[in-house]
Amino acid sequence: MADQDIDPRLLRAFDAVARELHFTRAAARLYTAQQALSRDIRRLEQALGTELFDRTTRRVALTAEGERLLPYARAVLAAHDGLRAAAADGVRRPLLVDVSASPSTGRQILDATRAAEPGLDLMARYHTGLNGAAAAVLAGRLDVTFGRVAGLPADLLAGLEHRPVRYEPMAVLLPAGHRLAALPAVPVRELRGEPLYAGAGNPATAAWTALAAALFAEFSLTMAEPYPEITGEEEFVRVVRQRGWSVLASTVFADIPGMVLRPLVDPVPLSPVSLVHRRGLRHPAADALLRTARTLAAEHGWLELPTAGEWWLPREDAEAMRGARTGAGGTAPRPGVPRP
Repeated sequence: MADQDIDPRLLRAFDAVARELHFTRAAARLYTAQQALSRDIRRLEQALGTELFDRTTRRVALTAEGERLLPYARAVLAAHDGLRAAAADGVRRPLLVDVSASPSTGRQILDATRAAEPGLDLMARYHTGLNGAAAAVLAGRLDVTFGRVAGLPADLLAGLEHRPVRYEPMAVLLPAGHRLAALPAVPVRELRGEPLYAGAGNPATAAWTALAAALFAEFSLTMAEPYPEITGEEEFVRVVRQRGWSVLASTVFADIPGMVLRPLVDPVPLSPVSLVHRRGLRHPAADALLRTARTLAAEHGWLELPTAGEWWLPREDAEAMRGARTGAGGTAPRPGVPRP
């Protein structure tokens, strides 16, 4: 092997392909093009002087040398991410807060923190889902994000801390002329027999899609077919109309022209939201966000559950919220989820 430094980006490519054993999925995980990913793997193999993967048209597998070198690559990446995070925390800088969308629970907490403590510098970022944002938090490209932690891969969750913030009631986004649009609230079972879009096909929203899949399985609902990531309100509206979908959402959702948002009932499905940051984060604005989250949760009952027997939440989510370092106020439910 030549005596040269190895770009950490190449090691991230190696790690992603080793996890997915599929170049297309690994490229999606890294938010890069498949050709660029393949090029990075070739560059790393040339730098190391060995092949890391056996590649055919049907499968991708680690070689023996790939298996041997993978733990070393991951150790380098962990040290690199730790160095970036430690350096960033030691410099006075804006806190980078991913709020996913506007409106959202994260955006409400961010806005309230800015109003309460205007001297702090908080910068909003917009990712489409916690899966992608969590990787950015670990790499030091974001500081704080929000979402459902039960759906995160264990390797991501291990480097993060999370605080329960809110149980968002789920809702359905319907075309204005839909048969159920006139109802003030939609019983879950009334949605049987029609496709509901829940982000399937978008790797960045995998945790949300998994929560939807659990709900759909229990109440015999239909998941709309996978579709690539939809970027922007205009494209979202166009695709949803073209496909004839209704959309699983939460009650915290943007107004969409030509569509109406209706809460789901009988039971009320819940989407658990946590404030997520990397372990050891030190920043006065992060402390302020946590204080604001506690205040809003207490004032608005964000962590209070509907009447027993009238709500739905997967056991893994109940355990994740209960097992978190509680700091957002309220009490997460114990396992043993009510069912109608």
